[in-house]
Amino acid sequence: MKIAILGAGAMGSLFGGLLAEAGATVTLLDVNQQHLDAIRRNGLHLDTQGLGIPDGTRTVTNLATARPEEATEVPDLLMIFTKTHQIAQALASARHLLGPATWILTLQNGLGNVEAISAFIPRSRILVGVTTLPADFLGPAHVASHGGGLIRMGYADSTTPTDHPGHRPFNGCCRLCQVVDLFNQAGLRTTADPNVWAAVWEKAAFNAAFNALCAVTGCTVEQIEFVPSGPQMALAVVAETIAVARAAGIPADLERTQAMLLGSFKTHAGHQPSMLQDILAHRRTEIDSINGAIVRAAAQHNIPVPHTEMLYTLVSLIEARNASRPEQGPLNECRPERGPLNECHPERSAATALASGV
Repeated sequence: MKIAILGAGAMGSLFGGLLAEAGATVTLLDVNQQHLDAIRRNGLHLDTQGLGIPDGTRTVTNLATARPEEATEVPDLLMIFTKTHQIAQALASARHLLGPATWILTLQNGLGNVEAISAFIPRSRILVGVTTLPADFLGPAHVASHGGGLIRMGYADSTTPTDHPGHRPFNGCCRLCQVVDLFNQAGLRTTADPNVWAAVWEKAAFNAAFNALCAVTGCTVEQIEFVPSGPQMALAVVAETIAVARAAGIPADLERTQAMLLGSFKTHAGHQPSMLQDILAHRRTEIDSINGAIVRAAAQHNIPVPHTEMLYTLVSLIEARNASRPEQGPLNECRPERGPLNECHPERSAATALASGV
């Protein structure tokens, strides 16, 4: 299978490297020229001990790289790993790669990704899914994953929790089955999920809790447990989000999402969620397509979501502050040596003070 990965950051590079090892013809598309050049010279260095894959540290050399506008090979599958707000610009740069038989797979965080992609390709050729795999960008041509996870995917135009006609797992009867089979061969635990939109909302709930909490406090995932109210707030955000999903007719599962969140304190220990990485790097975050999208959907159904809305406001404030004063450093920039809670300079972190009750 010919695969193009649009957005070869931590997640895109991780997936691209593993799929190339499994025999796919993979091209990484990105605008980070230093990263692309390093892969061309020396291959992609993968640290995947946390995934339970043999030879957890190795280099993948059978990867092609290009800037999107320079690529010429039309893929069977284009995987998009940009942020939601980057989809239109990214796909516009790769429009020439969307052939009449090309499918797009989105495993992106947040809500609204399929709607944005549908401006470029029919919804009937879009696969949507979620992954709980963590990934970190350690430098040019070097990515790592610190824990295991599961991928759930299905057809974007599936609106009811019923299986697609003729589906038999892994027999190559349809594009979804072919992709699921390839992912599993690559060591990426994947299932074809007929109720994929519930999975999308459950992942949105997970991210609205962990991504936003870590972005506000500067904590890694397991550090949210340093005070009892940390996990309690995360669980409250999950409950609010699942209530909104159910009001919208999506049968999201509260207990399953809570269990996924609580288990991540161990399986994702040491991981900095992408929203925290964006805050530290002064990049625009995905807060609007995660917590913001949940808040807007909640308003449509008259459901109160105070914890989700508070985190939306706090991350938005940090993001705006960083954008207006980039030379000052992130609002939640911490000094780990000051204590187990990553105590921050009080003059820099009103958000952290609020979260810790100061």
